[in-house]
Amino acid sequence: MITIILITIFILGYLAIAFEQPLKLNKAAAALLTGVLCWTTYTIQSQSPETVIKELNEHLGEIASILFFLLGAMTIVEVIDSHNGFEIITQKITTSSKKRLLFIITGITFLLSALLDNLTTAIVMTSVCAKILADKEDRLWFAGMIVIAANAGGAWSPLGDVTTTMLWIGGQITALNIIKELIFPSLVACGIPLLLMARRFKGINFIPSPFQERPLKEKKESTIILVAGIILLLSVPVFKTITHLPPFMGMLLALSIMWIINSMMHKKKEGADAEKFTVAKALQRIDTPSILFFLGILLAVAALQSYGILKITATYLSNSLHNDYLIGIALGMLSSIVDNVPLVAAAQGMYDLSTYPTDHPFWEFLALTTGTGGSAIIIGSAAGVAVMGIEQINFIWYLKKISWLAIVGFIAAIAVFYLENVFFI
Repeated sequence: MITIILITIFILGYLAIAFEQPLKLNKAAAALLTGVLCWTTYTIQSQSPETVIKELNEHLGEIASILFFLLGAMTIVEVIDSHNGFEIITQKITTSSKKRLLFIITGITFLLSALLDNLTTAIVMTSVCAKILADKEDRLWFAGMIVIAANAGGAWSPLGDVTTTMLWIGGQITALNIIKELIFPSLVACGIPLLLMARRFKGINFIPSPFQERPLKEKKESTIILVAGIILLLSVPVFKTITHLPPFMGMLLALSIMWIINSMMHKKKEGADAEKFTVAKALQRIDTPSILFFLGILLAVAALQSYGILKITATYLSNSLHNDYLIGIALGMLSSIVDNVPLVAAAQGMYDLSTYPTDHPFWEFLALTTGTGGSAIIIGSAAGVAVMGIEQINFIWYLKKISWLAIVGFIAAIAVFYLENVFFI
């Protein structure tokens, strides 16, 4: 009975998020309400509320690490933006063709996502597009492609997506092998949607947003902040590899260093001239409702995980499908609805290394499907949630315009992976 109630609450909350505009209800409110109601229901029916509260606190630690990572990345991006740092990048992109620009942005996103991670890359590249494209509709299409490219780029790198990192740390995959096995399927997952979307912009040009000529000192400051920001963001996965601390610790370190650099740069300025460049001001500009939305969604999913619904689902799929590829596809599609992290964690708990040893195709396929499957729905991945908040993308708009592209790429990537393993092993 409780299982039905929890699933019902989750579905109703999901529908409230999907129909945000007709209901005139902010998605953050719906997500927070869903998360709280799920945990309240779980606690009330429990014989031991203390145990449930302990589980909640454990999940809260994991959720907080994601939120602090997101907060740090968004703040660094805002600091760069306040110094017009992205203008340095956008001025290098001289094309006036929307189609060529789409290829450039997608290529950079795909590669950068593997070096950083899909969440940070999505935030940075969406901010870059906002500086180049004046038309809102164009920015929405580009943002959709950024989500697909960031998730595809993260799937083949042990640092690019949190689920691939989980499998790497858990010993299910090795770094070089996952790169070798998934880079081509991931390219297909990104490339097919790109080619289909590019047809929309064929032969269409745009007038780039005008750049204001600024004093030499301001240009120098912009360059310093941009270079520092990129280096600090790139250092986050390096910090994680060296220290084995969670990624949010590296991001907080990067933010603190950026804060010090920024403070030293503007220490002689006073009043409004100094205030507009401060990190405190950048923090005020961050889209807080999007972070609260993320909190609500992750709380709701964590409740389903703690109650065992996700584990039951994974076990049911295994018992019903009896096929590695079908299980991977099902988990990949589920990852577009619920967070891919608990799904992969459930799979890691279900199958030990004696069943599927390190670098078994099952683990590689799981990394591919759960990494790219989240692109099918805007809230199916951390990158999608972040971009949704930055560009205020409507859930239904994404579902109508972008989801089918992501699904076509998802299916094509699966086909490529299957053919690779059937004919080239």
